[in-house]
Amino acid sequence: MSALTEQVGAELTALRDARTYKRFNTLESPQGPVVRMAGRGEVIVLSSNNYLGLADHPEVVRAGIEGLERYGAGTASVRFICGTFEPHLELERKVADLSGTEAALTYVSCWNANEAVIPTLTDSTTVIFTDELNHASVIDAVRLSRPAEKVIYPHSDLSRLREGLAGAPSAARKLVVTDGVFSMEGDLARLPEIVELAREFNAVVIVDDSHGVGVLGETGRGVVEHFGLLGEVDVLTGTLGKALGGAAGGYVASSAEVCDLLQQRSRPQLFSNALPPTVACSALRAIELMLEQPALVARLRENTKTFRAMLLEAGYRPLEGESAIIPIIIGETADAIALSERLLEEGVFVTGFGFPVVPEGTARIRVQMSAALEPEHLERAIEAFRRVRPS
Repeated sequence: MSALTEQVGAELTALRDARTYKRFNTLESPQGPVVRMAGRGEVIVLSSNNYLGLADHPEVVRAGIEGLERYGAGTASVRFICGTFEPHLELERKVADLSGTEAALTYVSCWNANEAVIPTLTDSTTVIFTDELNHASVIDAVRLSRPAEKVIYPHSDLSRLREGLAGAPSAARKLVVTDGVFSMEGDLARLPEIVELAREFNAVVIVDDSHGVGVLGETGRGVVEHFGLLGEVDVLTGTLGKALGGAAGGYVASSAEVCDLLQQRSRPQLFSNALPPTVACSALRAIELMLEQPALVARLRENTKTFRAMLLEAGYRPLEGESAIIPIIIGETADAIALSERLLEEGVFVTGFGFPVVPEGTARIRVQMSAALEPEHLERAIEAFRRVRPS
C-alpha cells in the first residue's frame, strides 16, 4: 500500500467513525416527485433542485432528443474553434431576455460561469466584496481571481459592506458578489440595498441566482424580478441544472461588452468544450415552458407555503425564507445525517448537510419543494416527518 493510499484511507476511516461519511443513492428512474431508488424502491423526493418539475417534462425531453439527433452528442470543440452551434445562440438570446440584459453566454456549469466572470473582471486594482455564505463556486472563483484585496463581509451585514466600500481606493474596480438565494439558508440577498450601495460607491454587482431563477419573481425571472430590479444588476450568473430543465450548464448574463470580453478571455470558455447542443435545446424549451405556463411557478410557491406550515404544525422549526428551500437546523452533522437516513427508511428522500458544507454545529436537513409534488406527496412526507421527529 502506498503512503498516499494509507493516508487517504485513514481520512476515510475518520469520516466513518464520526458518522459523517456520505453515502450516495442511485436513482433508477427519471428525476421527479417520486423516483425509484436502488435498494429502496419508490421514494418521495424532497431533496432535488427540480423546482418546476421540468427535468422529465415530455416536451423538454423531446427537445433534447431532437437536438441530439440534429446536432450530435457533443461539440468536440471549444466555442471559438468549431464548437458554436445554433442552439447556443438561440439559448443565449433567450437567457438574455429572461435576465433583462443585453447578452448572455453559456458554460458547461454555473461553477464554470462563476470561475469565468469573476477572474475575468478582476484587474490589478480590484477589490472583491463577498458575502461569507456565498456558494463554494463563488468562493473558489474569488480565490482564482487574486484581487488586490478581498473583503469577506458577515452574512447580509450591509453596514460592514458599506464600511468596506467606503475604505476601498476610489480608483479601484470594486466587485460586490452575492448569491441571490443562499442555498443552505434559503434566505434572499438584500439586493435593493446592495444595488444602492454599489451605485453610491461606483461598484459592480454580480449575483449568482442559481436558486432564484424559476422560483422567484412574477414570471420566474428570479431575485432581480422579485425586487423589481430587472436590468439594474451588472452581472447575473445562473444554472440550467435546477429549475430550468434540470440538466446541466450555466450562464453569464450582462452587457454585450462584458459577454464579448468573456468570449475573448475567460478560461473556461477558451479551454473547455462548449455546452452539449442537446442540453442547450432542452434548456431552451424549459425556459419557454416556464414563461408559457405561469401556473408552474405559482404551484411551486403554494407547495412551499403549504409544506412549511405542515412542518410547523408537526413541531419542526424551519428557518424563515421566501425561496423554495426550507432548512431545518439539527445541530451536529452525525445527527442530521441520521435523521435523513431515518426519513429515507420511511420513503422520503431529504439530504442532511453538515461540516464542511455548513459551519460546525449548524448541520441541517434541507427540504426543497417542487411544482411537481402533489398534495398526497406532501401528506405522505409530513407523516414520515412526524414519525421520525427527534424527541
